[in-house]
Amino acid sequence: MKDVKDIAREMRATPGGTVVFTGAGMSTDSGLPDFRSKDGLWKNVDPMELATTSAMRGDYDRFHAFYSHRFEQMRDAHPNDGHKILADWERRGFVSCIVTQNVDGLHTAAGSKKIYELHGSVGSVRCMECDRPATQEDFIARTPCASCGGKLRPGVVLFGEGLPEDALDASWEAAENAKVFIVLGSSLQVSPANQLPQVAKRAGALLAICNRDATPLDRIADYRTGDGIADFLKELDALL
Repeated sequence: MKDVKDIAREMRATPGGTVVFTGAGMSTDSGLPDFRSKDGLWKNVDPMELATTSAMRGDYDRFHAFYSHRFEQMRDAHPNDGHKILADWERRGFVSCIVTQNVDGLHTAAGSKKIYELHGSVGSVRCMECDRPATQEDFIARTPCASCGGKLRPGVVLFGEGLPEDALDASWEAAENAKVFIVLGSSLQVSPANQLPQVAKRAGALLAICNRDATPLDRIADYRTGDGIADFLKELDALL
């Protein structure tokens, strides 16, 4: 098993060779709940009931209430130390890109530039029927689409929808070329995104996983820790 010094050594030896993959645990220090922990966002909500295309079409009132609440949560959230460290690594030439399952936009707010958002973003809203762009304020106020009068939806990937092909293809290519692949705060339970660490590992990358709970890929990781993400990143940053 590798240690943090080994990760830092490989990052220094291969500038631009590090890909970072983030999940909901990345943003818990910003006050946003994660999804699958016992205290997470889904604690009292079945995601297969609300974060779905069927709920959007068949139970819009609850769907709207759920995502309106998420909008309000994310408006009050700010990038944490971990987000800022990753943005700094990109500026310093260590990180080639960030692949994220998060929809909160905090990597962008922290200053990261090359980000592949696999699950979309709450920063975008569009009409369910004609795809005309709208605003978060329009969604929260339940303002009908200005073009067709249709209902609005957040620009996130719902259960029942495929991932955006451009972001997935770019992420897959990044994983294939990574020298270091770091997973931060993801349960690695959602496919096909959870295949990316395996792609990187098969291509010879050093695979590091930092997540509070166990993941299905811990057995193939070169480094595994359940410590806090910010603590792990600060320790690694001090060695770069």
